[in-house]
Amino acid sequence: MSTALTKKELSHARIVDVAARAIRRAGYHGVGVADIMKEAGLTHGGFYAHFPSRDAMLVEAMQRAGQDNLASLAEAMERRIRKGATPFSALVEAYLHDTHIGKTEDGCIVAAMASEMTRQEDAVRNEARRRVAAMVALVQSALPDDANAGEAQLVTATMVGALQLARTLDGKAGRDLLAKTRKELIARHDRIIHC
Repeated sequence: MSTALTKKELSHARIVDVAARAIRRAGYHGVGVADIMKEAGLTHGGFYAHFPSRDAMLVEAMQRAGQDNLASLAEAMERRIRKGATPFSALVEAYLHDTHIGKTEDGCIVAAMASEMTRQEDAVRNEARRRVAAMVALVQSALPDDANAGEAQLVTATMVGALQLARTLDGKAGRDLLAKTRKELIARHDRIIHC
């Protein structure tokens, strides 16, 4: 039996969805309460009926962005696995896909926000740490069972950093960087998987 969401719950979800896209597009400081409420089709005055603070909204937005990112990545991986890819190569190919260079609004929250995370309040930083941990856990799950956590952290850092640099380079240089990173990561780690 499904329960319909109340008008307030629907409005809250809309605010979080808008904020999740906005922080990936414009960064933490590019997310103003008035702009988020306007984009969500709501009045600025109604914000505090949904959140005790801007930071509380940012935390929920990061959670939503992270959940959406992981779900999207899992779907892309599954499509590749069904075509014969290993879990690791599927992950690398999906995460470091060329379309992610210009797709910041819907892309990885960790890659979009990493340089800003340390300048945030504790609640936001703690959620950022959870997002990083979730990404490392996903990488760990794609690596062989005997791979250590340090390896998953290294691969995660490489993927996130490569995506950030590819976005900075843009165009052909960005695509080339992603292609080289994909090739190197798969060569190193799929060899471990197949041994």
